[in-house]
Amino acid sequence: MTQHPTAEERRPANDGPKAAARNRAALIAAARAVYAEHGLDAPLSGIARRAGVGQGVLYRHFPDRAALADAVLEENVREVEQAAAAAGATLAGVLGVLTWHLTESAAFIGLLHADRTGGRTEDRTDGVHAHASALSERVAHSLRGHLTAGHRLGGADDLMLAVAMVSGAVTGPTRAERERRALAAWRLLGVEVGPVGPFAG
Repeated sequence: MTQHPTAEERRPANDGPKAAARNRAALIAAARAVYAEHGLDAPLSGIARRAGVGQGVLYRHFPDRAALADAVLEENVREVEQAAAAAGATLAGVLGVLTWHLTESAAFIGLLHADRTGGRTEDRTDGVHAHASALSERVAHSLRGHLTAGHRLGGADDLMLAVAMVSGAVTGPTRAERERRALAAWRLLGVEVGPVGPFAG
């Protein structure tokens, strides 16, 4: 006769730091998925629900919206920085990594528009947008480091304006369609882009 575990036996052990680490990882994974679908302004309650934890647990790990957004978007930015710092890196190669992230995440697109839209002062000083603006500057720094003399995007704001224009074209129901539109936008700008994909190390 098959014996089914009791509710007490099914309950996971309270293993302190391990459970906390699991919860944090689950929250970041859930936030990444929710932000990819709905952008940085997605409700925190939906993120906690998707991670399978209460909002109290979310706030213990991330005291505010900005802290959670920063943790999620940090990974995107770090990959662009790693691609830029890799031996033999080129602007085309870094743009390939950047374009992959644009096609994967509405939140990353929002990040690249942070504090560049001339919105209301209260919007620009919001914690999420302040964090996003700082991360956006790191992306810009990574790209600028590979601009060659006389490059068509060498003007003061031309590079990130081009990125913003391409990100505006990244629409469509599938990642393949979004990538197709992004590459078409880069071609219209006359900019070479390397293979589109995550940074492979």
